[in-house]
Amino acid sequence: MKTSKGFTIIELLVVIAIIAVLAAVVLVNVTSYISKGKDSAIKANLAAITTAAAVFYDAGGTYTSVCSDTSIASALSAIDSAEGTTGKSDCNSSSTAWAACGQLLATDSYFCVDSTGAKKTIATKTTCVTAWAATACP
Repeated sequence: MKTSKGFTIIELLVVIAIIAVLAAVVLVNVTSYISKGKDSAIKANLAAITTAAAVFYDAGGTYTSVCSDTSIASALSAIDSAEGTTGKSDCNSSSTAWAACGQLLATDSYFCVDSTGAKKTIATKTTCVTAWAATACP
């Protein structure tokens, strides 16, 4: 009687298929967690903009050109770099109000902050960047 040692090709293919299925499941979950982590970073940068805008107003008594302030511009730039492209964040201001937003990755919606202290998720960027005229996130 001949005894052979090792695995057959079928056994090896089954093991490889199982590993591939498990890797696919893990990859989908990891991608979701990465998007949620980047969304948290975007929200944190927008919260930092709220603080920087308050400091800007205290120093000058107006919100005029608050969006071009260096600390706010760098936070908006950080939002764009989290997205991997430019134009995913925006900021508008007048002398009495401002609003800023950034696109979230996990939900494909936008997070808006404004001069009233509102922080909320909205559907479109246009709604947020025109909100400063109404002095509140929609």
